[in-house]
Amino acid sequence: MVRAIIIAALATASTVFASSATTCSLTQKCPSDTPCCSQYGECGVGAYCLGGCDPRMSFGLDSCVAAPVCESKTYNFNNLDRVMSNTKYLGDSSKTDWVADGNPQLYNNNLLLTMAPDSVGTLLASSTYMWYGNVKATFKTSRGQGVVTAFILLSDVKDEIDYEFVGADLETAQTNYYFQGIPQYTHGANISLSDTFNNYHTYEIDWTPDQITWKVDSQEGRTLKRADTWNASTNQWMYPQTPARVQLSLWPGGLASNGQGTIDWAGGLVDWNAADIKNNGYYYATFQSVTVDCFNATSAPGTNDETSYTYNSLAGTNDTVVDGKNSTIIKSLIGTGTDPDAGAASGSSSSSSSSATATVETVPGRSGGNTGSDNHDDSSSSSTASSASTATISSDTSASTSTGSSNGQFSQGGGSSSSSSSSSKSGADKLGATQEKVLKGSVFAVIIAVVAMMAL
Repeated sequence: MVRAIIIAALATASTVFASSATTCSLTQKCPSDTPCCSQYGECGVGAYCLGGCDPRMSFGLDSCVAAPVCESKTYNFNNLDRVMSNTKYLGDSSKTDWVADGNPQLYNNNLLLTMAPDSVGTLLASSTYMWYGNVKATFKTSRGQGVVTAFILLSDVKDEIDYEFVGADLETAQTNYYFQGIPQYTHGANISLSDTFNNYHTYEIDWTPDQITWKVDSQEGRTLKRADTWNASTNQWMYPQTPARVQLSLWPGGLASNGQGTIDWAGGLVDWNAADIKNNGYYYATFQSVTVDCFNATSAPGTNDETSYTYNSLAGTNDTVVDGKNSTIIKSLIGTGTDPDAGAASGSSSSSSSSATATVETVPGRSGGNTGSDNHDDSSSSSTASSASTATISSDTSASTSTGSSNGQFSQGGGSSSSSSSSSKSGADKLGATQEKVLKGSVFAVIIAVVAMMAL
């Protein structure tokens, strides 16, 4: 009987490999059998329902699993014990600090994000979410045309604050921000600094309800005030304001299958015969440490008093975030926010759900497109770098204090429904249309594990 079930699972798996996940957007939500819209704009269960799951595009607000609240902590990379693959992570942030997609490596007490030929690089996302606060990362970027290193804050509704580094230009840190992934290419600004591949720099984002400050080596490089982001047409602040994961990534902007705008922005196609490939077998970015300081507001927004963040409205603004006690954990990679126990070995009540969902996508893959919201494919993107404002960081840096201040009372308020119906799509939304499933083997393993449990 077990052998028959496994043979059937093999046949089922082959159909999974050949199929494409249903895409999702603000106007096309996920169906009930694959209710969770991933960061990349495709529907599934399991890991699709964890970090990056967009509740606005999912079947229901409760389809996504609740997000673990902020934890103030310094992350050093003496080992990879607190780094877990996204094929194993089930939402328990007490068991890991980082969720990995790709091939992170350890070298001289540093973390290497690697990108080998025929891969789409490496992405690490924090298991907990910041709702305002300060985050800094000390690292060396990768190098080479088409090779992109990124350090960003990205929320599940695609609010974003970022640093991006194009390997063909090692003296520029590109900064940007987005509200709900809506593409606005006038948001970019550059910071000039010394060789980012050979030199460690500490990149910092200080984020309050009123202001964002980007710093390099403690020197202020750029400041954005919320007061300057008001959009009279939509009657709302176009300002990042919702709980976000810290994401570290190395990815091929110059992948041939990417849009031409992305390839041009990244400096051209990736050279897969470059010196780093010949000498090491991969491109790499070197991360020394990351430090997160939560905002710790005494009242919302910006609190982390309970255990998890959820949303109570499709608006996806800071006044719709709930700092509550919902569970962040699913029992298996076929669980969802509404059925977290699906696939549990001892749970007979979830057996029907397990059977119904054993053939759907459980771990989102990546096609090599941008791991943030800006895919640089807009017709105006080619002029972004030249028109962006630039600040220069000197070599004799000294510590400075943040100019941001807030009483934590900024609340987005009304008028946000117009954004929810916007036809604009972020790069993360567009990724779903051409996504390649690079983790099919992991999906297959999950299917076999599930049918094996069902056969017991």
